[in-house]
Amino acid sequence: MKTTPSTTTTDDTEKKAAGETAAAPDLEKKAGPAQDAVPAGVAPGLTASDVTAMDVAATDAAAEDGLESELESDPYAEAEAAASAGTGSGAAAVVAAGLGIVSLSGAWTGRVAAERETLIGQIKTSGGGSAAQQINEIYGDAWHSTALVNGLFALLALLVGVFVLVRPAFGAPSPLPRPGWIRSVAWAGVALGVLGVLISVGMYLDLFVGLPSAAGG
Repeated sequence: MKTTPSTTTTDDTEKKAAGETAAAPDLEKKAGPAQDAVPAGVAPGLTASDVTAMDVAATDAAAEDGLESELESDPYAEAEAAASAGTGSGAAAVVAAGLGIVSLSGAWTGRVAAERETLIGQIKTSGGGSAAQQINEIYGDAWHSTALVNGLFALLALLVGVFVLVRPAFGAPSPLPRPGWIRSVAWAGVALGVLGVLISVGMYLDLFVGLPSAAGG
């Protein structure tokens, strides 16, 4: 009669063990989806929400990098902008140098003006006149006309060259530096213009070569 409690205790122990064994698969099934939600290669301990947040952050960073690469300036576009920005200044500098050379070598307009003054002088002295008057009307006026025309070209060269040099100080600043050859050519135009002005003034005032005198002829 004393063996009955022992049998009951053994049955209860077996039932508890069977219940725990049946509950273990349930826990594994519940833990399975959470572990499967974490991709392979991710540090352990992260949840699915953490992985999703990391993916969103990576996507945003990639989008920002793509936007920055699109906003980066193209080197070819920058070179083209620099070339177009210096086109006007470069052309003006070349014009200044050209005008300076013309003022020193003479232009066809100066020859035309000189021939016109010579013709007028011949007409004035055709009815008679002194030797000094003929020299002044035929030769002197033509000489002074040539000096005046050359001086105008020299003054234009000086003004255009100065304009090219001081242009960057006015208006909106250029984002790109101006080529150095533009300043060099502009300075050449200014130098030739100053020299042309001095020579023209000396010619007009008969400082270098005076008019021939009637006594010496």
